[in-house]
Amino acid sequence: MKIVVLDGYTENPGDLSWEELEKLGELVVYDRVSYAEDPIIREKIADADIVITNKTPISKETLDACPNIKAIAVLATGYNVVDYEYAKEKGIPVMNVPTYGTQIVGQYAVGLLMEICSHYGHHDQTVKEGKWENNADWCYWDYPMIELYGKTAGIIGLGRIGQSTARILNAMDMKVLAYDAFQSEAGKKLAEYVELDELLAKSDVIFLHCPLFPSTEGIINKENIAKMKDGVILINNSRGQLVVEQDLADALNSGKVYAAGLDVVSTEPIKGDNPLLTAKNCLITPHISWAAQAARQRIMDITVNNVKSFVEGNPTNVVNK
Repeated sequence: MKIVVLDGYTENPGDLSWEELEKLGELVVYDRVSYAEDPIIREKIADADIVITNKTPISKETLDACPNIKAIAVLATGYNVVDYEYAKEKGIPVMNVPTYGTQIVGQYAVGLLMEICSHYGHHDQTVKEGKWENNADWCYWDYPMIELYGKTAGIIGLGRIGQSTARILNAMDMKVLAYDAFQSEAGKKLAEYVELDELLAKSDVIFLHCPLFPSTEGIINKENIAKMKDGVILINNSRGQLVVEQDLADALNSGKVYAAGLDVVSTEPIKGDNPLLTAKNCLITPHISWAAQAARQRIMDITVNNVKSFVEGNPTNVVNK
């Protein structure tokens, strides 16, 4: 079998190994091909039996142009970069990595909140620039210091990652509310399930941990922001398309939303005209919640197992059965 990895660099910039995949067939790894529909994608996988992708799209047109493809493995949980329904019609299983970064993504979400509350990076920089050395007082702070004890956090989407975040917030003595279309017993032990409008109205901090579905796309919009507390904090390291970015930028600039911590935006890499780049109190990081080496190794291990299971005739983690 010929196995082609279309965009391997973000998964493995050199600190992991492709060796286990090499044992399963002839392996070709490209660091990058294209993050948009492009004929070059078809050229790279024209004779591939198994295609591995992260963010390089595999469209209907690509599938039609590459009749040798027998399986597709996605180096991620989300798989909307693949036309998986059309792949199903063609008998091509699409396999994903259903869970690998539960703890690290929850950790990162709370880390974004902590940075907003205390501005560690900013104050470190000012100290090294000499501000403390030349300060009239023994301490100073350039932003309000926010204590989270006793405040209310609302989590939209209380799946595995939402529950990981909730555990940390519980340890910080915050009250945790949750909105999710599917309630679980595990979730009930960590948060109080409420309707979305109640969560919006009562939360001091709102975390987005829900998948991107038609029902959740643009869930943070002008109308829902108006239902929130004045001075609310928003954290999103789930999917950028959950947020109507101009509406959030307007709310940040007006002060309705005090601050936002974002690890995702609607188009990635971010475009220079994204209104959030110039919005007040908006912390943006480049989609790295998932990127700890330990988490990437889990992605590698699960992907190897996905490919191996397909080769052995019993594919696992198939999203388009």
